[in-house]
Amino acid sequence: MIARRPHLLWLLGPFVLYLGVLPFANRVRPVVLGLPFLFFWLLCATVLTPVCVWMAHRGDRGDRREKKRQGRVAS
Repeated sequence: MIARRPHLLWLLGPFVLYLGVLPFANRVRPVVLGLPFLFFWLLCATVLTPVCVWMAHRGDRGDRREKKRQGRVAS
């Protein structure tokens, strides 16, 4: 399934940012921009989540247009 729709791998980005890396980012020091590192990491993950979802949507939309040209999608 992933071989046909590799753009959906962008949706793993938020999962990895929030849960996969959390044990390694769970530090109070260093302080980045006045925030403890964990808060800074979660803020960056929150900002990057819509970007990852947009990239997945963009790829899916392009895939749908291609299938529509080939006559596979009825919508």
